[in-house]
Amino acid sequence: MRIAVNASAELLHADIGRLREHAARAAEDGFTGWWLAQTGLVDALTVFPAVAGSAPGIEFGTAVVPTFPRHPTMLAGQALTTQAVLGDRSLVLGIGLSHKPVIEGYLGMSFDRPIRHLIDYLEVLMPLLADGHVDYAGEAFTAHITSARPTDRTPSVMVAALGTQALRVTGRRTDGTILWMVGPRTIEDHIRPRLADAADEVGRPDPRILCSLPICVTDDAAGVREAAAQVFAVYGELPSYRAMLDREGAEHPGEVALIGSEDEVVAQLDDLERAGATDFAALEFGRSEEEFTRTRALLKSLL
Repeated sequence: MRIAVNASAELLHADIGRLREHAARAAEDGFTGWWLAQTGLVDALTVFPAVAGSAPGIEFGTAVVPTFPRHPTMLAGQALTTQAVLGDRSLVLGIGLSHKPVIEGYLGMSFDRPIRHLIDYLEVLMPLLADGHVDYAGEAFTAHITSARPTDRTPSVMVAALGTQALRVTGRRTDGTILWMVGPRTIEDHIRPRLADAADEVGRPDPRILCSLPICVTDDAAGVREAAAQVFAVYGELPSYRAMLDREGAEHPGEVALIGSEDEVVAQLDDLERAGATDFAALEFGRSEEEFTRTRALLKSLL
């Protein structure tokens, strides 16, 4: 299982210099990837070229760009331009539907028929990324475009898919899924089989399953879990994450976080790998500098 870093907590500071330092340290420490959410007023895809020179060799990935606010033709252009600037560096365009309370409540947009939206989005996005041409008339999106591409390299595409229908669409059309707040039981019993079966039906390679969770090495597991339950409480309320926590038998997000001693956290990582996760993106969490230091030291020891 490849181990990467989820830098999304750094977005709370909205400081590009701080993000550059974070990415540089991740590359220096030997992590395979550096993942960043699209949230707030920092554009994740724009960040990658800004920090790439300080973080050689590392894979960059969005986790994730919400689809509703961006037409797929616009996102294709942005992703291809980012890839062109990055050159031969690996770029993963992670996209997701977001959540009905966010799209309708915060943005005032309709969240009607999200699976139809996802299908049409990918039907426009994927051919533009691959060859710069699309001729598609869908219910949610239509595009008839032929354009020169700024790069011959095609970014990888992954989807934050949790539900059965979304996993089927994702497995048939993309390179895999990006998970948040999903534990090993749910990966093994729900995510992996549905995603893999869908990919196999159309002859696609085995999909990537990138699992991202809070992680903390500590001597006070109970205390850190309680803190995680409070900090990440909103994810226990959003319907799609709540469904995954229910599948896992978890009352709150703190229960799926990787927390404990070095040996206990390693065992939890092993559980994720056995369940089918191909990648783990660590969102380092803690209440003290010591906990952050121990967590990073453990992760480095596993690379």
